[in-house]
Amino acid sequence: MTSLLRDRPASTPQMLAAFGDEALLRGALAFEAALARASAVEGLIPTAAADAIVTACADIEIDVAALADEAAHAGALAIPLVRRLRAQVGAKDSAAAAFVHRGATSQDLADTTLMLQARTGAALVSEDALAVGDALAGLAEAHAQTPMLGRTLLQAAQPITLGLKAAGWMRGVDDARQRFEREATAAIRLQLGGPVGTLAGLNPRVAELMALDLGLAPALPWHAQREAMAGLAASLAILTGALGKVAQDIALMAQSEIGEAFEPQVEGRGGSSSMPHKRNPTGCQVALSAARRAPGLAGGIMAGLPQAHERDLGGWQAEAPALAALFELTHGALAALRPVIEGLEVDTAAMAGNLTAAGVGEDVGQAAELTRQALARRQAG
Repeated sequence: MTSLLRDRPASTPQMLAAFGDEALLRGALAFEAALARASAVEGLIPTAAADAIVTACADIEIDVAALADEAAHAGALAIPLVRRLRAQVGAKDSAAAAFVHRGATSQDLADTTLMLQARTGAALVSEDALAVGDALAGLAEAHAQTPMLGRTLLQAAQPITLGLKAAGWMRGVDDARQRFEREATAAIRLQLGGPVGTLAGLNPRVAELMALDLGLAPALPWHAQREAMAGLAASLAILTGALGKVAQDIALMAQSEIGEAFEPQVEGRGGSSSMPHKRNPTGCQVALSAARRAPGLAGGIMAGLPQAHERDLGGWQAEAPALAALFELTHGALAALRPVIEGLEVDTAAMAGNLTAAGVGEDVGQAAELTRQALARRQAG
């Protein structure tokens, strides 16, 4: 059971749904239906049996809580799910029940289902990451020549422009988004290999047909090759870290003693339960919290890279909850930070005052030109 009181403040309804129980079950049943259809096309099971399996996948009703208990007892979701599906098929066609899940293994179902969820999640992340980059580009353009104090080692340094700072944020988010999209393309693919990755009882064409049916990239069995999964996890953590960089800077600029930029005022947001005068940077808080949690989750997935033999014990099983949490945190950070950037309140007078008080002059160097170049490169793609 998910905890909305815990998970919703850190993520979005869309991403929580993408990795929720209903989506997981839909993916698992879609896997079984696609396997049956492809196997029938290849003459490995009777067409009538495939039709019965596909119908059962569409019609079966499952008590999620009971199934979860059974999966915990069995050690894998596929075991109780396939048992229930066989019973559903067998109630109408006893001969067809034997062909349910034929040739596949529990990890095939688990990995492919996770990839179907990741595909949905990746589309959400890419869309919002692009929107955040657009918002940062707009901020950089609007303040290309707005002078402010640059800070190094948290101390007053030399003059820069807000446009250059925003262009740096933009480049970090854009680069991280592009890295994520490359890793997602490499990782999100079908898994089908059977018990030890030999496709015993199946054939490569079944995998090709299933991939086409499910809208996933085809692949050779990758049960014990988890490098692409680790790359996907790392790219999510990097993107979340890039968002955290933006959030950190804005939160520091919003400090009472600095007062250079503030999150937009929204009724009921950013207040304090005991100090009504406060204006807390709540969006930045969400992004920073995500950026602190993400590296550990990605590291846990990387720790599973030394998989044992043909299919591991405990390694791949640890990936799904960690990857789901990474997607949830990344999208939560994006959703929280996007309105902050789009509605950022900039106090140029405070920036000018802080710059004057620092006594470091007014020479911003090539800040405006560097900002222009960054924006032009982004526009060029």
